[in-house]
Order: sequence, then C-alpha cells, then structure tokens
Amino acid sequence: MICTDLSIALAPILARYDKDQVVVVYDENISLPTGVAGLTSHSIYGLTVSETSKSLETVSLIWDFLFEHGITRRGLLIAVGGGVLTDLCGFAAATYKRGIDYVNIPTTLLSMVDASTGGKTGINYHGLKNSIGLFAPPVATLIWPSWLKTLPPKQFLSGFAEMLKTGLIADQRPTTNDQRLFDRLLQYDLDTMDSDALTPLIADCIAVKEQIVTADPHEEGIRKTLNFGHTFGHALEELSHAQGSPLDHGFAVLYGLIAELYLSVVKLSCPKEPLQQLTQVMLHYYGKPQCKCSDRDKLIAFMQQDKKNEHATDINCTLLREVGEPLINQLITPQEAAEALDYLFSL
Repeated sequence: MICTDLSIALAPILARYDKDQVVVVYDENISLPTGVAGLTSHSIYGLTVSETSKSLETVSLIWDFLFEHGITRRGLLIAVGGGVLTDLCGFAAATYKRGIDYVNIPTTLLSMVDASTGGKTGINYHGLKNSIGLFAPPVATLIWPSWLKTLPPKQFLSGFAEMLKTGLIADQRPTTNDQRLFDRLLQYDLDTMDSDALTPLIADCIAVKEQIVTADPHEEGIRKTLNFGHTFGHALEELSHAQGSPLDHGFAVLYGLIAELYLSVVKLSCPKEPLQQLTQVMLHYYGKPQCKCSDRDKLIAFMQQDKKNEHATDINCTLLREVGEPLINQLITPQEAAEALDYLFSL
C-alpha cells in the first residue's frame, strides 16, 4: 500500500502486537525518520548490507537478534531497506520458530516495485542468486514515496528497469483515452527523476505484480512472466560479482530485457519497436554492459544453473509475442543464447 504518512499506516498494524514483541531491522546506509514512532520506539538493529552479504551468515545475525530480544511466534519483524534487506528479513522471519510475521518498508525504487512485494524471500548460495529461499508473504508492505527523494540516480535507474519489465509484460491494451503502461513509462522524464510524477506509475506496477502473484503465489504458471529479462540478467549479475565488479540488479535486468527481446523478435516474431525503444533508453541512461564476447561461455553456464530450469542443460526464458503477451517456459539453446549476447554486446 502506498502511504503519505508512515506513522498513520503503521499504527493499526502495531496495535495487533505487544510492544516488546516488535523489532526493527534496517539498512545502516539509510537514516530512519525520527518522527515515525512505529520505527524508533522499538528494539532496532542496523545491518550494513550488499548483494555479497545476502547469505546465511547475515540471516544468522538476524536470528540472534530475535532470540536476544525474546521474540516469540507472536512477534513482528519490521524490515526497512532495499531489496537485499527485505529478502534477508523475510527469510529470517519465515524460518524463525517456524515463522513470525513481518512487514516490509522498502526504501529504494527497486524494492518498492519488485523485491518487497510478492512474498519471495531468500539468500544467495554458491554464487547463485536467490538459490535458497521460500515463499512467505509479509503481513503488509508500506510504500512511502518520500524515500525516493533521497535516492542517488543509479539506484533510481535500477528500479526503473524493473518498472519497464512490468510494462512490457502487463496485459493492458490501450483504450480510446488510455495508454499501455509501457508507453507511459517511456514518456516518463528520467532526466528529472521526479518522485511525485512517478508515484502513479509505481502504483500501477505494483498492481500488475499483485494481480499476477495472487493468481499464482508459488510460481507454477503465470508468475513466471515476472522473470522476463532475468535469465540473462541474473547471469550478468552473477558474473559481475565473480569478477569483482558488481552490477546493480536493475542494470542487469535492463540488459537481460534487451537480450530476451532480441530472442523474442527472432523466435516469436515480436515487433521490433519495443527492442529499439529499450535500446535507446539503455544507451542514453544506462550505458553498455561491461562484458566481452569471451564471457559468453561463463554466462551461458550461469544460465544453465538457474533455479528455473528443470534439467541441467536447459536455458528457460520468458519471451514476448508482443507487449502485454509474455510466453513462459521458452527453452533456448546455448547457440541462441550466444547469439543474443552477441547482439547485446554489439550495441
């Protein structure tokens, strides 16, 4: 839910729990707003988090904090931070004493439109992103757009990439007086990064995701459409971490969208316009991926280890027939993956 006053939004949730059974875990890279009593009047634990700390060791720190404060199965964990922190806290809450309630308060655009909604929790393992986890939805996700005014441009762009993905898969055909979500996103002025102008688009992206998740909570069918761009994107992200130059998740997804749109054009005769439009956005705002053709084999190996695959040699993608018509479980060959990577690297 999008809220203009975080204290008012928290109050009815906190009323359901004993005060000594509520704890807050937050990312130390942000400043907790002092006027929000629901955050600052409870036991607080700050973590310094990054993609590399999305591990069982960090989850253990959260478990220790819960044990130290005597949190029972009637407790509540409030997670305040970006997608890494909400994933960690969700996993910790879902496994602590077989599950306690938790609330997400996302502080980045990426976590608002992606990580904090949908109930996916998890950690990275053996260098593979989100390979250990479970579905455990929060009791609430509170979107406070004021956080966006504090974001550096790179984090803003990272979140906007996930919004573009949502626009590409959204089944929202234009009517006489309306436009597709994807077209409205393309018209948004990224040079201004105006959070007020973006808020209605955030609400629409969240509504699309919630509709999909409600229909398929455990990713057995339509929810796989949310993985569009992520087969290639996760591989690019994992390689960047292995090479010591971490790539922001949203940037990796943007590059993955272009690779998978290319395959959509080649394999499914998807119109070329969305690929051309997204390529222009990439070149103008995101820059080119810092990869080489010699990285192809490593990237393909990461794709074959993706958790979405049913067999060790599979590469499973979501592709588009056209904007708003995603097709799940599209198997591609290593040769097709290499061709898409060659296209991406040639831009």
